Parts: sequence; structure tokens; C-alpha cells
Amino acid sequence: MEKKNNNPAKISSISQFHSLLNLPKPLNPMISLVDNTQLVINEDLDNTAFVLEFYKISYKFSTTGKMGYGQGYYDFNEGGMMFSSPNQLIYTENEEGSEYGGFTLLFHPDFIRNYPLGKTIKKYGFFSYDTNEALHLSDSEKSIIIGLLKSIDNELHTAIDEMSQDVIVSYIDVLLNYSNRFYKRQFITRKTISHNLLLKVEETLDNYFNNAESLKRGLPTVDFLASKINVSTHYLSDMLRNLTGQNAQQHIHSKLIEKSKDFLITTNLSVAEIAYQLGFEYPQSFSKLFKKKTNLTPLEFKNSLN
Repeated sequence: MEKKNNNPAKISSISQFHSLLNLPKPLNPMISLVDNTQLVINEDLDNTAFVLEFYKISYKFSTTGKMGYGQGYYDFNEGGMMFSSPNQLIYTENEEGSEYGGFTLLFHPDFIRNYPLGKTIKKYGFFSYDTNEALHLSDSEKSIIIGLLKSIDNELHTAIDEMSQDVIVSYIDVLLNYSNRFYKRQFITRKTISHNLLLKVEETLDNYFNNAESLKRGLPTVDFLASKINVSTHYLSDMLRNLTGQNAQQHIHSKLIEKSKDFLITTNLSVAEIAYQLGFEYPQSFSKLFKKKTNLTPLEFKNSLN
């Protein structure tokens, strides 16, 4: 993969996006549904990075081209959904004979700002997933997604009235709820992949907490853990939550408490010494976390074993 432009072009409006891709003007400047077969990517846009100031949801299938997302490429031959939020980096690579199928939904944050969705949309972690974490749909799921997108398209082509925006926002809300459901299904149906990632998480944390040099740098972070197993932070937390009931930060803390109990049981180190061994800058922070997770202070836990 070639290095991307370090100065991506900022696209502030949906109309500007349409113009760049040789599409007709959007029916509504705040929202647009694009038929991907109508996309025409100019050669001068090849390998160009963009930052969009609006949401983008793409469902692509049976294509021979590649669409960049984050720091990698996604192969759409099998079809799938990808989500990007405002100010997220995307890019395109044009290939001779490329064919794009499916739909792309674009909507500005202001379009949903005065609705509950304007706040709840932030809970959907998949807007920050990486390329290889796209949503793959079953045939029945495809029918639901395409049906919702076509309903949005029908509403956009209907004469605007006082209910138009309410109806479209409700369709987007349902679309995101279904996408969330399908992602949870994907964590289950791809259990082998998820289980292997979980093993990598455990191995990475074990190695970190058993390495004095690593701990000198401080406690492991979610960013560190995600980078070690090559997934996005949001995907890591969502995967762990579905498998273990804990997000990534909680999982790190659980591993930390296990390690601290080993120190308390098998050594004569003081609480402060254990805190420093585990990468804490202040012993009080360690004691507070231990109490929060176990309902006991470290000393109370140690004394309870006698």
C-alpha cells in the first residue's frame, strides 16, 4: 500500500462531495443517498485522502475496486458495511475496470442534532472500527439494510413536508440499531476469530505484567493493547464486552488485580512496593482501584488470608 497524502482534502459539505465524484446535486444539502454504481472517480483523485465533515455509511457489494478506510484497504468483493464519523480520514484508490455496487448514505451532524439520535449516535463504536472490522451481512440482513436505505431514498424523493426530517431520522436510527445488532451477531458467529483475539489479549497482558521493563513505562493502556493485536480500540472493547462482559479498560484492570493478588500472596513486598512494581505512579491510586474492584484494601485482602 502506498503512503497516503499527509495533507488530506477537507470536504465540508455533501454538495462538495457530490461535485468531486461527478454526481448530480443532492436533493437535500444535509443528507444524500448515493447509488454506488453512479460513482465516477477521476484519475486525479486516485490515492487521495479526504476528511469528511459529515457521517458516511457505505454498503458495498460485488465490487472489484478498493476503498481505503483509516490506515488500510477493505476488499468489497464479499460485500459489507463501513461507517465513518465526521473528521475521520478516508481515501480512495481507483483501479481500471473497478465496479462499485450498493449505496452510500451521507448526512451532516446538524441534520440529527436536535433529535435524541444526535447524542446517542456517539454510543455506536463501529463508527471508529478499522478496515478489517467491517460488518459482513447475511442474506436476510442485507434485505433489511437495503430495505431501510430504499425507504430513506423514497422519502428523499417525496415532496418535503413538516414530517420529512422526522421520518428520515427515524429510519437512520433504526438502521444503526440493526447494524449494532448485526455486529453483536458477528462477534458470535466469528467466535473462533474472537476467541483467538481474546487469547492474544491475555498473552499480551501477561507478558506486559511479567516484564519489569514494560511496567517502568506505566500501566498498559487500551491503545497499547489494541495496537498489539492489530484492532481498533472500539472494536477491542466491543469484542471483549460481548465475550467477557467487560470492556478493554475493565479487562486490563481485572488482569492487574490478579497480578497484584499474586504479589500480596507470594511476597513480602509492601503495598507501595507492589504499586510501583505494577506501574503505578502513586500507591494511593493502586489501593483505590484494588478497593473498588474487590471491596477490600490490599492490606485487608492480605490479612484475610491469614
